[in-house]
Amino acid sequence: MTSDFLPFALPEIGEEEIAAVVQALRSGWITTGPKARQFEADFAAFLGGAVEVIAVNSATAGLHLGLEALGVGPGDEVITTTHTFTATAEVIRYLGADPVFVDVDASTLCMDVAAVEAAITPRTKAIIPVHFAGRAAQMQPLLAMAKKHGLRVMEDAAHALPTTCGGQLVGTLGSDVTVFSFYANKTMTTGEGGMLVTRDPEIAKRARVMRLHGINRDAFDRFTAKVPSWYYEIVAPGFKYNMTDIAAAMGVEQLKKVRVFAEKRAQVAAWYDEALAELPIVLPPHAAQGDVHSWHLYVVQLAQGVMVSRDQLIERLFSQGIGCSVHYIPLHLQPYWRDTYHLIPEMFPVSQRIYERTLSLPMYSRMTQADVNRVSNAIKAVLN
Repeated sequence: MTSDFLPFALPEIGEEEIAAVVQALRSGWITTGPKARQFEADFAAFLGGAVEVIAVNSATAGLHLGLEALGVGPGDEVITTTHTFTATAEVIRYLGADPVFVDVDASTLCMDVAAVEAAITPRTKAIIPVHFAGRAAQMQPLLAMAKKHGLRVMEDAAHALPTTCGGQLVGTLGSDVTVFSFYANKTMTTGEGGMLVTRDPEIAKRARVMRLHGINRDAFDRFTAKVPSWYYEIVAPGFKYNMTDIAAAMGVEQLKKVRVFAEKRAQVAAWYDEALAELPIVLPPHAAQGDVHSWHLYVVQLAQGVMVSRDQLIERLFSQGIGCSVHYIPLHLQPYWRDTYHLIPEMFPVSQRIYERTLSLPMYSRMTQADVNRVSNAIKAVLN
């Protein structure tokens, strides 16, 4: 193992973020307060499209709040992809509903639209498409299908800032809810955090109430009022999902840089594309013509006939000081989902095939061309 380790992911944190966090700490307001309000306002302005946004402490929290606001509950079914992180599905179970898993499209690695339509039953309440790795799912046919069947749509956009679909930013499409992630390895970060986005004022109102214990007034409003304002009411059994001002302060500064980060990631992806072009590797799907891929992940697949297994390749790269990951171990292979819903690999042949041959290479905005060359040379050495 070399001491010069190239990590799989690294955030890009500047002096601006550090100063903003210090300022939040010194302000005395460190939980949800003025910085969280500013972050929400800035994020809404970034997206445009007359959206309402609610800052939360994780994308998982946002997904849970979104489904709850859509009225999903016991007896309902929600269709999503097997090729995702467990958070996408677990929020369905939080509400007593059942996930219905579908396969992915090999050309996009996002959910197969035809499989979604085949999975619709009288119990289906909603669809959760996942924008995988930063490439948009096929939202136009999915939204048309949802409208035809009277279904709600919540986008899992944890990978998708600033992804576009049909020329529009994800977060401004025709879905009911979109949820972004600001986890440490995402295209921008608040350490932990997320953002729920909707055009529906009733969904926004419900999410705001449920974000903080079902209280009908924000603590910031109560504690900064000019007159005694201690009274509040609990109108629902809510959750503890609010974002702190410490995290929001970082988010305000990161958001200013998100397009620059995206340009840097796109450059890293272009370097990879060129360096790996002649190898027996299937490169990641790019965005549709005219759209933007956020390049949260750079996911490659070993071509058929390669004698080295995916696991062997990861082990050999790691031995040379190169971090890699796998996105994802599909949910149909995870014990809870597999056993609860009697899932087998044959039900999801595309996801299963991709999983067996795929790995995610280092991808972050601070990477240099020399870093990419190091990765590609190491892969060449292993495959040769």
